[in-house]
Amino acid sequence: MLLSVVVPAYNEKENICNTIAVLSGLLEGERIAYELIFISDGSTDGTFEEIEKAAQANERIRGVQFSRNFGKEAGIFAGLSLSHGDAVVVMDCDLQHPAEVIPKMWKLWREGYEVVEGIKAERGRESLLHRLSAGLFYKLMSGLIRMDMNASSDYKLLDRKVVDVLLGMPEKNTFFRAMTFWAGFRTVSVEYEVGERLYGESKWSLWRLMRYAITSVTSFSTFPLQLVTVMGLLSLLFGAALAVQTLMNYLSGKAMEGFTTVILLLLMIGGFILLSLGIIGHYIARIYEEVKGRPKYIISRMTDRTNAS
Repeated sequence: MLLSVVVPAYNEKENICNTIAVLSGLLEGERIAYELIFISDGSTDGTFEEIEKAAQANERIRGVQFSRNFGKEAGIFAGLSLSHGDAVVVMDCDLQHPAEVIPKMWKLWREGYEVVEGIKAERGRESLLHRLSAGLFYKLMSGLIRMDMNASSDYKLLDRKVVDVLLGMPEKNTFFRAMTFWAGFRTVSVEYEVGERLYGESKWSLWRLMRYAITSVTSFSTFPLQLVTVMGLLSLLFGAALAVQTLMNYLSGKAMEGFTTVILLLLMIGGFILLSLGIIGHYIARIYEEVKGRPKYIISRMTDRTNAS
């Protein structure tokens, strides 16, 4: 039985050799047949060149270079499509997903589990703002898909049948960790402590995380569209209440001059309308991207022994 380890990487040149040494040493020590698949997501710092050197020295290592940066989701799905293993592990290149958890995942898979979820026991060193925003995002996503995604991560082991199901989903805008929840199958979780990055810095800025969150929510749920209806109902109720109050004041001779109420009403309704148009526009943009039918990613280079499964 073969284990594939998919490792997306973006400008991680300094981490490649260390990650390969840790993974290969661990898996060989555990006597697990393996392949390491590195996806260089349009890296410009020589990441793919390091992957090529490693692939020449070890036939179990393969890798590809994207023509540009397509994002982590694209990297994950490219790795899944290139994998040949009976089970596939997806993990980060910086080893903040600790490699020593893989044998536990492998053992649980051998016991019959088809999805092994890596759950963060501790989030590691993060700013308060990042911690709060991540917590809010996962609570929101848990409510939207009616599954507990708190402390979830992309660190997972998937059975080949689960990989085939994910690869068969045609959408271009994907949210990997939610899609594995949605797919079902026999699932178990293992906890891990987030490791410290040895080299370089995280490529996830607050702005990139916000964009990722918005794209993930709109690609996986229609709840924001339902908010448009809610805002319309609130505007209608507020307008009706204000109309009744204005009519009563007029009939009782207490009507007041001025446009303060009108201005406030217009500002509130205008804000609701613009926000609603923004939400609808975002979904139209997602539809536009899907119907164009463009690929999730484009591979510009690959190591010698790399081919699709």
